[in-house]
Amino acid sequence: MVSKERDLAGLRLEERALLRFEVEELLYEEATMLDEWRLDDWLTLFTEDARYTMPTTDLPNGNPATDVVFIDDDMSRIRGRVKRLKSRHAHREFPWSVNRRLVTNVRVISADDKELVATASLLVYRSRMGQMDPYVGHATYTLKRIDGALKIHRRRVVLDMERLSQHGAVSIIV
Repeated sequence: MVSKERDLAGLRLEERALLRFEVEELLYEEATMLDEWRLDDWLTLFTEDARYTMPTTDLPNGNPATDVVFIDDDMSRIRGRVKRLKSRHAHREFPWSVNRRLVTNVRVISADDKELVATASLLVYRSRMGQMDPYVGHATYTLKRIDGALKIHRRRVVLDMERLSQHGAVSIIV
């Protein structure tokens, strides 16, 4: 089947709304899993060839192929990140911090019969040992439909911050 981009503006309002609702449900479920530290469940949201990237705050358009980035994980590294966060070896997160994610302004940017691209604004509050660290940013998701369900193929989070908190680290999944 040849991939043919759908003009979202040409879709009926009901079709656009259903598509956005499906994406919102996925992103809200992802946020809940991360807030509840259900990291093994979170892994099930990804395709086997997934990639998760986060450029540095001073280079938000950074390309992992040519620039230093905070995160550039393929599925193997995403699994390793989860394994480490669940262990005692993640010293900044043992015991786990309390997190609350707010996902808003979800928009479906494009869609075809193979994948769709969506964006969302993010605000993650991380509370640990009396310290509250907010992470403000936005994410771009490339989603693929696998066996009828949307899966995360690409997840790129850009922090809209001049710098990280005084601790200078991203020890949670933003």
